[in-house]
Amino acid sequence: MTVLDVIQRSTDYLSKKGVDSPRLQIELLLAHQLKLRRLQLYLNFDRVLTAGDLEALRAFVTRRGERVPLQHLVGSVSFCGMELGVGPEVLIPRPETEMLAERAVKWLGERKDAGATGLRALDYGTGSGCLALWIASKCDSVEVHALDISAAALERAKDNARRNSLDSRVTFHEGDGLSSWDPGLTLDLLISNPPYIPTEEISSLEPEVRDFDPRQALDGGPDGLTFYRRLASEASEFVRPGGLLLLELGDGQGDSVRALLSTEKWVVEAILPDYSARPRVLVAHRH
Repeated sequence: MTVLDVIQRSTDYLSKKGVDSPRLQIELLLAHQLKLRRLQLYLNFDRVLTAGDLEALRAFVTRRGERVPLQHLVGSVSFCGMELGVGPEVLIPRPETEMLAERAVKWLGERKDAGATGLRALDYGTGSGCLALWIASKCDSVEVHALDISAAALERAKDNARRNSLDSRVTFHEGDGLSSWDPGLTLDLLISNPPYIPTEEISSLEPEVRDFDPRQALDGGPDGLTFYRRLASEASEFVRPGGLLLLELGDGQGDSVRALLSTEKWVVEAILPDYSARPRVLVAHRH
């Protein structure tokens, strides 16, 4: 079979299995297996695949048809151009979360340019480590911390730190929110993409999310706001005056989270839209 044969047959198969963008999916799997860039496939349509490559691709396509996420099959995802390992122990970073990371780096850079020193940032619920590692890679003068309740997620985040030569730049903590956070470690920035899916809605999510992302990273309680309530009340004890709170929001949660923060004396500066014009990133500071 040639590259083009595999693309055409696998596209049909994945389409019947309900996989979104089936041709793109097989092209990415094929590029991964052949160690080519995706666009290079178009210059290799007539290349005949080896028996080994075909066997590996059949296994990939079968599992993708079972709705195993592409990122789990290839073992990694690109986040802001940084390669991160992912698996069932962590939420797969989404493109929208890159906006959160970029906003954090911009604000920390502005603080540094204004003469601030000793800046400290915490990624609350770090998962794969994507936010903490991006900040560490771009803000070399900032002390970066990453917190998660899951030991397995922290091991993955530590591995990603080593993969990107950032293991000396991030301090990892295992804990249930800020309940055991060291009061001496006050923060200039607290950033988080917390669980925000209402519990009853999880069963209606796409299988790639519902069955393969860790439920702990999805479930935001009955109304999806459990972790925003915790952050609104707990974070004020640790974020310094003038410090920033950056939060990713679920669909339609902007007004509710704004109200929660206001009752805890946070000032919401902005709620920024994502690439689909949905309110996605909330920016707040302490009174």
